[in-house]
Amino acid sequence: MELKKAYYVRLVREALKEDLGKAGDVSTIAVFTGKEKGTFRLIAKDKGVLCGNAVFEEVFRQIDRRITIKWFYDDGAVLEPQNIVAQVRGSVKSILMGERTALNFICHLSGVATRAHQLVSISRQYGGSRPVQILDTRKTLPGFRMLQKYAVATGGAANHRIGLYDMVLLKDNHIDAAGGITAAVERVRKKWGRRFKIEVETRTLADVQEALALGVDRIMLDNMDNEKIRQALEIIGGRIETEASGNMNEERLAQLAGTGLTYISFGELTHSVRAFDFSLKHEKGRS
Repeated sequence: MELKKAYYVRLVREALKEDLGKAGDVSTIAVFTGKEKGTFRLIAKDKGVLCGNAVFEEVFRQIDRRITIKWFYDDGAVLEPQNIVAQVRGSVKSILMGERTALNFICHLSGVATRAHQLVSISRQYGGSRPVQILDTRKTLPGFRMLQKYAVATGGAANHRIGLYDMVLLKDNHIDAAGGITAAVERVRKKWGRRFKIEVETRTLADVQEALALGVDRIMLDNMDNEKIRQALEIIGGRIETEASGNMNEERLAQLAGTGLTYISFGELTHSVRAFDFSLKHEKGRS
């Protein structure tokens, strides 16, 4: 997935406005005049996958275009604790003003990429010749969706729908309010024809059989236990794509990775991931 500037320039602007307010960084303004120059090192304090270099740079670009950043690792690189990831040089005042905002972005995005990488690694370890693909969901922070989905892809997992506009996903509320799976699918085809792929959420084996008979593009096996998932896969017989969703964890991923499932989706990739730990430290004696 390509990271476009349109995904983050406005977010960075709003984040800086939120942090600096009208008075600015009153701590830094009191200590530094703006003439002092310094060099800072971005240091990894975790093991994981780097993501967010361009967004980190954009924070300092918006504060002071004279700040320079030298990267020693690119997005997607696997980091070890104490790796020096980048060197930031310029006005001490400007760098300190942007420090926390820049770290907030790169810590969160690297946390998402790292978790995606961990889940993909488990799938490959236990999935044999056809490991299940890891998907994200739409459970993203408002305004951050494209950044978070970029981070998921950077970690080696795949993106589900970007939004409500690029694929039909008939969930329980659609189905119940429409009067059933068949009624919902028929309405979609009447409205859109074959313009969009159709995925149907199923809760029972009878639902699976009904969706399969309708010739939809993907069947979601929602909140099913492992045994029911295996039974559903036998019914489907590899004829269409499948996705398991709901109450997934590392243990279940290892158990299901080689069953023939096409996808397993993890909402945790974006809604509750742990931030990667970085620090930005001044290099004493260097200006």
